[in-house]
Amino acid sequence: MNSKKIRIAIVGLGFGAEFIPIYQKHPNAELVAICQRNKPKMDKIGDAFGIEKRYTDYDELLKDPEIDAVHINTPIPNHAGQSIAALRAGKHVACTVPMATTVEECRQIVELVKETGLTYMMMETVIYSREFLFVKEMYEKGELGRIQFLRASHQQEMAGWPGYWEGLPPMHYATHCVGPILALPRAEAEYVSCFGSGRIDEELIPKYGSPFAVETCHIQFKDSDLAAELTRSLFNTARQYRESFDVYGSKKSFEWTLIEHEDSVIHNGEDPERVKIPDFAHLLPDEIAPFTTAGVYDSEDNQHLSFIQGAGHGGSHPHLAHEFLSALPEDRQPYPNAIESANITCVGILAHESAMKGGEIIKLPEFTLKEKLHYATK
Repeated sequence: MNSKKIRIAIVGLGFGAEFIPIYQKHPNAELVAICQRNKPKMDKIGDAFGIEKRYTDYDELLKDPEIDAVHINTPIPNHAGQSIAALRAGKHVACTVPMATTVEECRQIVELVKETGLTYMMMETVIYSREFLFVKEMYEKGELGRIQFLRASHQQEMAGWPGYWEGLPPMHYATHCVGPILALPRAEAEYVSCFGSGRIDEELIPKYGSPFAVETCHIQFKDSDLAAELTRSLFNTARQYRESFDVYGSKKSFEWTLIEHEDSVIHNGEDPERVKIPDFAHLLPDEIAPFTTAGVYDSEDNQHLSFIQGAGHGGSHPHLAHEFLSALPEDRQPYPNAIESANITCVGILAHESAMKGGEIIKLPEFTLKEKLHYATK
């Protein structure tokens, strides 16, 4: 792996197409194949980017010995099964969020990574966004002081999205708000308690048996005095799209803007100030640095709803790709690795379970806690 480029296949070409030029230009990568069930769509994208090897059958792609790793960008219900199949086929895996939809699926992925020595990374956009990198830099420089509390939210109206979204429990897709509050202190969730509130349209409820318009969760961090609060909504709640996190420190605190495109706030005692969040392209190889501010879905005639509502995902895509592509030749674990991804994902799954049980405290399973499971990288 150290002596050659990592040969990548992208699976799913919705917002996944954003990563095509990044992999094509990254010095560590060779984009060798794309995979999409819709052949006309795949051919259009393949022709546009000059990609010769194309698959409509994922199982056939996994048999290709020229592919070292897959980057999965398919619908949520497919993530776990496709990740498990790729690991069994000897491929490294980068997968868009969430890792899985059940605790058992998360366990299977963690165990497969342990057995095979292969690398798994959940591609959580918020923890590589410019906003997160800005706060992370403040924290590492000691400007925040001691972290005292964290809060995050992800509120989004999902009416009109694909069928599997209809009635989805809010916390089942919570990684955008769980990720940053665990990633900043590199912490693990030990247990959760969550309450549901309000009610979605009656016709949406039967699909998942979840009535709640909003779910709000508290997390206790493992081996820490820290706790955090998360708010998540998907339907029937009037709110502009918002993926946010707030960090309260002993010296300074950071609060995400309440309205999109306005400036966030730094609190320093009694003197709050608006702050312009800088770009962090300087952390990237020159070849892919421009992709923090430009990409496939920039123009008005070529847009993807996830990218539009997510405000370009904070310029995170090249940072995500670079973390994955750097970890492999350096023989280290990316962040978040399989265990960390499972901890982040299971917070949401178990939070909804807690809400359905009236706020009952539920512990995270041991396989999501790093000290309980150690594995060597290949």
